[in-house]
Amino acid sequence: MPEFNIATLAKNVANAIPDREYIIHGNTRLSFREMQERSRRFGRYLIDQGFEVTKERDNLGNHEIGQETVGLYLHNGTEFLVSTLGCFEARVAPFNINYRYVATELSYLLQDSHARGLVYHSAFAKTLTQLFESNVKPQTLIQVPDKSNNPLLPGAIWFEDAIAKSEPKTDVEPKPDDAYILYTGGTTGLPKGVLWRQADVYVAALGGRNRHTNEEWGNVANIVEVAQKGSKNRVMPLPPFMHGAGLWPSLTGLLSGNTIIIPKIVDHFSVNSILEAAERERATTLVIVGEAFARPLCEAIETDRYDLTSITAFVNSGAALHTATKTRLLQLLPDLTIIDTLGSSETGTQAQAITTSTNSEESGFFTTTHTGSVIDSTRSRFAIPGEKDLGWLVQRGRLPLGYLNDAQKTASTFPTIAGERMGIAGDRAQLRLDGKIILYGRDSVTINSGGEKIFAEEVEQALMHHPAVVDAIVCGRPSERWGTEVCAVLACYPGLQPSETEILAEAGRHIAHYKLPKVIIHREKIYRSPSGKADYLWASSQVNQI
Repeated sequence: MPEFNIATLAKNVANAIPDREYIIHGNTRLSFREMQERSRRFGRYLIDQGFEVTKERDNLGNHEIGQETVGLYLHNGTEFLVSTLGCFEARVAPFNINYRYVATELSYLLQDSHARGLVYHSAFAKTLTQLFESNVKPQTLIQVPDKSNNPLLPGAIWFEDAIAKSEPKTDVEPKPDDAYILYTGGTTGLPKGVLWRQADVYVAALGGRNRHTNEEWGNVANIVEVAQKGSKNRVMPLPPFMHGAGLWPSLTGLLSGNTIIIPKIVDHFSVNSILEAAERERATTLVIVGEAFARPLCEAIETDRYDLTSITAFVNSGAALHTATKTRLLQLLPDLTIIDTLGSSETGTQAQAITTSTNSEESGFFTTTHTGSVIDSTRSRFAIPGEKDLGWLVQRGRLPLGYLNDAQKTASTFPTIAGERMGIAGDRAQLRLDGKIILYGRDSVTINSGGEKIFAEEVEQALMHHPAVVDAIVCGRPSERWGTEVCAVLACYPGLQPSETEILAEAGRHIAHYKLPKVIIHREKIYRSPSGKADYLWASSQVNQI
């Protein structure tokens, strides 16, 4: 089967549709041709700075990399995508940096990745200054101006100057083996760099299969043909590009001929900025992460200020959408299709659920992709449809090489089962008789209380059935009686403060009573990552205060 490099595919697509708009961000509009030229200039700059491949893939272990790395410490914008593709052009491995990290966390990430370069917004100059004082400083610094107006750091070059001084050619030949690194969020531990071959991540996460046949694309001509027909898709990825939930749809759009729309405001979640851009640019698809995105959007849409008739799809990943929220969205946008996707940094896309009706009885159940599957609890065999055993959701086929610099975790996350290498990100699941998946949640946030396994996400969904509850995070804390007791941190709508009895009574209609929280505390707002994912460390800190 042919294998492809992302930069090579992007060049072929750009040659076929040079004048189509690829990125729109405020007043900035880049065509596919302009994106290609700027990326190649960026890649040329890196090569001129001495970036090179130190060892080819066939001479490396799965946890090793033979390419130099560049950290992307950026808000969403054209610079993030230009830098990513430019790195691919130069055979340099870009990696994502969470812009909420303080200097200590940033220091860990730059040292773990052996970053030789860093592209960053001016707003982060103060944090970087603290970091550089501890002698953790990448060799090549490229600064992107923003509204902070912070001056250029010593030794850095402005992003536009780096591009302007370079020719739009790289004189290197990117390969399918070239690396792509996606650091996990680290909300339940230290971040880990998931190391992919570009040929593999393209198929697993970036549209590298024929969606009608599930077969991998056999040649570049087929890929280009699909891209030529992709002009009607105008996609708004709302999560930060520093997470796969934001960057992967943008790269998929690049290789599929879609237009990517970025809201003008990117340093925080601005519903008005999002819907203004969606109306102005006639967005067709919004990419979201769970309730943290969906509920504020619903409230703004209900004001009827915006013409959103162009929107036909919401793609949700990374966090569950409540059934009531889906119903609300479908009533507000009658032509809408809601697509829930299951996947992770370690697997790509594994399963999906499509909702088009407010009366759907299948909400919450997923259909596996061509490569998604379920294995049993012992990790020794494939699950039998209908069995009660609580198994694991796995990915087969195209997988990451492993975790950067961590051979042990690579072996445990990507074991060989029944003679086949698989990826196990940690989601517990069962296989129904009809072949659909029941997802229970991530094992790392499972609470063992009184000898029973309780999934935090299942309890969160039950609590949010109460109409006063805006958001919820569930975690455990030590208990003499239960070993670990279930605790909930809730945020309610302003002016509404239901009693604990009322909340538990409603939740108890949806889950067994032993799963209900023993402790409930209220906060004005639930703290989540910028991608909308629950921050369980924050939740634990809240419940351990009382």
